[in-house]
Amino acid sequence: MFDSIVLVSNRQPYRHEYAADDEDPDGPDPGTDGCGGVVSDGGTSELAGEPAEAVDGRSVTVERPTGGLTAGLDPVLREVGGTWVAWGDGEADRAAADDRGRVQVPPEDPAYTLQRVWLDEPEVDAYYRGYSNRVLWPTCHGLPLLIEDRDGDFDGYRRVNRRFADAAIEHAGPDTLVWLQDYHLALAPESIANATPPTTTVGQFWHVPWPTPSILARCPHGRRILEGLLGNDLLGFHVDRYAQRFLGCVDRFLPDADVNYETGVVRRGERRTRVTATPLGVDAERHDRQSRSVDPGVFDSLEDALDLGGVGALALGVDRLDYSKGIPERIAAVERFLERWPSWRGEFTFVQTASPSRTEIPAYEALGDRVRRAVDRVNDRFATDDWRPIVYTEAHLSREELCALYRRADLMLVTPLCDGMNLVAQEYVAASADGAGALCLSRDAGAHDVFGEHAYSIDPRRPDDVAETIRSALTAPSSERRRRMTELRRDVFERDLNWWMGRQFDDLTLTRRPDPATLPGRAGSGDRK
Repeated sequence: MFDSIVLVSNRQPYRHEYAADDEDPDGPDPGTDGCGGVVSDGGTSELAGEPAEAVDGRSVTVERPTGGLTAGLDPVLREVGGTWVAWGDGEADRAAADDRGRVQVPPEDPAYTLQRVWLDEPEVDAYYRGYSNRVLWPTCHGLPLLIEDRDGDFDGYRRVNRRFADAAIEHAGPDTLVWLQDYHLALAPESIANATPPTTTVGQFWHVPWPTPSILARCPHGRRILEGLLGNDLLGFHVDRYAQRFLGCVDRFLPDADVNYETGVVRRGERRTRVTATPLGVDAERHDRQSRSVDPGVFDSLEDALDLGGVGALALGVDRLDYSKGIPERIAAVERFLERWPSWRGEFTFVQTASPSRTEIPAYEALGDRVRRAVDRVNDRFATDDWRPIVYTEAHLSREELCALYRRADLMLVTPLCDGMNLVAQEYVAASADGAGALCLSRDAGAHDVFGEHAYSIDPRRPDDVAETIRSALTAPSSERRRRMTELRRDVFERDLNWWMGRQFDDLTLTRRPDPATLPGRAGSGDRK
């Protein structure tokens, strides 16, 4: 292992919030991602709040993730120690930290340092709501028409990346692993590599898709993003097609780089970057355990709350309200299904949960309006006095309620137009303890590259085909559905979150101690300035 680990991410593992009052602490709605995230880009997560000691005479709650990557990495740092650098976005974060922005976590048994980076509102707007989510997000998801290049956003992104890099550099030594997460921090690796010893290992995992060269050509400052990422010794993607696209972009836009597609190695000057693909998994055992332990009354309560009216066949969608998730196209497919097979009217209900996300960005606000209008149109067309074809909710669902829906759903519709991996698909499979459900999975999700053989594959842009697949999955013999689900569960349990983390650390360790005959060595002191 490394002497120390510095993990760098936009989102922090622990957030401090002032309680609404001393008796009834209340934090932000955990169903939305706001600025800093609660629901991940590919899956679902919650924040658990718990009372902490008073700070400045006020009660404070400590919120921590109970799912997703952040929760998965927290035990790693608890075990090995080190530092987690992240944006301090909680209302009470400054009061809880020392004058250098540091706080020891977890609060009940401190094991590592949380180093918070402070951002003011203009910086948040430029770095997070601006370049990260108005430029990089639509670029990576293959939607260049939604790119919004505002004046000053890239400069803000660059400055904030430098601030994250400086915080990481302060904690990095000769045998430190600096491990960055995701698209918010594309420029930081180059800054870190230039300012740390040659034996410091810099790695990053890119959790969203990587675009084709033709799409990246339309991304403002796309070349600088490539240059920043080549500061890494190891750059990880979910699946090989994203890794190959990245290599293709480097080959096209950085003529001074030497790209080896077979080994996944990029050489540029004295720097060498190894590009790998390792699909992210979920904590499958936890989802299975929670699903099996859910009281049947939880679904009964949901049935009343959502006014399901004694649902027959149940299809389910669970997403952030994001334009990459294909929700309008999914609704159109449900409409086409009811048109073509009217015998399912009154016997089939589609439940769509959507967590509002990045609502300050016009494209997201417009999407929400479009989805709600589509739901109303289909319900106005087909609903009866005691049945609605689509039940749509933006309310936060607890983990227990979500598990109850997973367990009950006959069909899971995962239809993103483009998705880095999609953890919801894996959560559904892990929670399908009865083995009777069916997963309809978009070919454009990274998960399809890994698990698509046993899912019902769909092209989310072709509503007729999706409608036909819905019918096929609902009418398939139970033996076929169980066979598919058994294979899916085997794959999801074998490639779970722990498997992913083990593979990541194996790759990072190999990068740290390469065999010159098979892997690129670390460049010499000329790499760092």
